[in-house]
Amino acid sequence: MAGKGLFIVLEGIDGSGKDTHLKLLARELRELGYAVVETAEPSRGRVGTFLKGYAKRKERLPAESEAFLYASDRFEHLKNVVKPALRRDQIVISARYYYSSMAYQGAVGVDLDWIREMNRFALKPDLAILLDILPEYSLHRLKRRRSIYEDSDYLRKVRDIYIKLVNQGELVKVDADRPKRVVQGELLSMVLNSLHERAPENEQEKSETQ
Repeated sequence: MAGKGLFIVLEGIDGSGKDTHLKLLARELRELGYAVVETAEPSRGRVGTFLKGYAKRKERLPAESEAFLYASDRFEHLKNVVKPALRRDQIVISARYYYSSMAYQGAVGVDLDWIREMNRFALKPDLAILLDILPEYSLHRLKRRRSIYEDSDYLRKVRDIYIKLVNQGELVKVDADRPKRVVQGELLSMVLNSLHERAPENEQEKSETQ
């Protein structure tokens, strides 16, 4: 998307540190003078609020229904949060995006091409990162916190799809099973590199409008 805004997505299985690193990354970027919007999926919209409650239930809907609901929330999230912030030249960092639908609903047998087609409206992120961690480590981090998605065998299948997306070039993998400061340093470096790569493009756009 044209402008100085940057759309960053942090993905990973439950317990991989998405929320923690999102907050740290946002703080560091603000200290460098950037305007940052922190967000997540499910969003704070109507469908997203339902999905947050749904995740705490004991029984799941059909995975196809989940995929529809997450896509609906994603459409609202993009329209109401992500795109307006990018038009204001802000950096948007989201914990989860459509890659989560691919991984979590794909892990129970939903066709990945079908999920991808359903999400064809979704804006491509400038940087999509997988915070990679083994399920046994992630569940240990979660301790007592549990949702319908937090099962070791299931999370292995989820991680397998995430790794497939990495191999296809859709995600960039970062080893999240390292000290927090090491992971955070790598994330900040990746984001700053993306910002610097966009700088010549923005300067060219500026000169063309003069």
